[in-house]
Amino acid sequence: MDDRLYLRQLQAGRDFARGDRVAGGMANFVYLVGDRVTRECLVVDPAWDVAGILEAAAGDEMTVVGALVTHYHPDHVGGPLFGHSVEGLGRLMELNPCKVHVHRAEGWGVQRLTGLSDSDLVLHDSGDEVAAGEVTVTCLHTPGHTPGSQCFRCGQTLIAGDTLFLLGCGRVDLPGGDVEEMYRTLSQRLSKIPDDVVLYPGHNYADRPHAPMQDVRRTNPVLRIPDLATWRRFMGG
Repeated sequence: MDDRLYLRQLQAGRDFARGDRVAGGMANFVYLVGDRVTRECLVVDPAWDVAGILEAAAGDEMTVVGALVTHYHPDHVGGPLFGHSVEGLGRLMELNPCKVHVHRAEGWGVQRLTGLSDSDLVLHDSGDEVAAGEVTVTCLHTPGHTPGSQCFRCGQTLIAGDTLFLLGCGRVDLPGGDVEEMYRTLSQRLSKIPDDVVLYPGHNYADRPHAPMQDVRRTNPVLRIPDLATWRRFMGG
């Protein structure tokens, strides 16, 4: 599958949404993942400038056949953010109608922010697979940042959204955040990811855009917390 795997990492404010100071400050990553042979791909967390994201796919002669959502926050799916209106899944439905794949615990949040209907969404459980051509992406439920946060595993790639960054993790003090679930996600659920899998985060918050899990485990302080009590103190709770 890795020979067929198409993967492109796009950064808000640089590769799309150029000139949008809010998008540039948020430094979201959007991903295109798919099949080089069939030229079909999935878009992960399309927001800020959907036309620009679709242009990037078209420039690689790829067709977007579905959307994957890591979690429902507006900088990842669209909606109001700090007085700024972020375009996202609603705009995707206008320009490139397709199914939106979301964890079932997150569907309500996506609909509330974007106005999508039940028929637009495909609700998933952990372990479900979504295909683009012959390339399959596995959904991994990783709650903590939000109840239905999920990562996407495809071959030697882990697209993590705001669950895990290269040098930190997503906040747990926002609505839906859960300190204990985030600890379980980091210490148990993601502990099964092999060292040679490459982590692709939801934001550019480090000095490089991606890194092998072996390096992340060595340098990321949130993966070095020995127990829940220490974790609570670390997170300020």
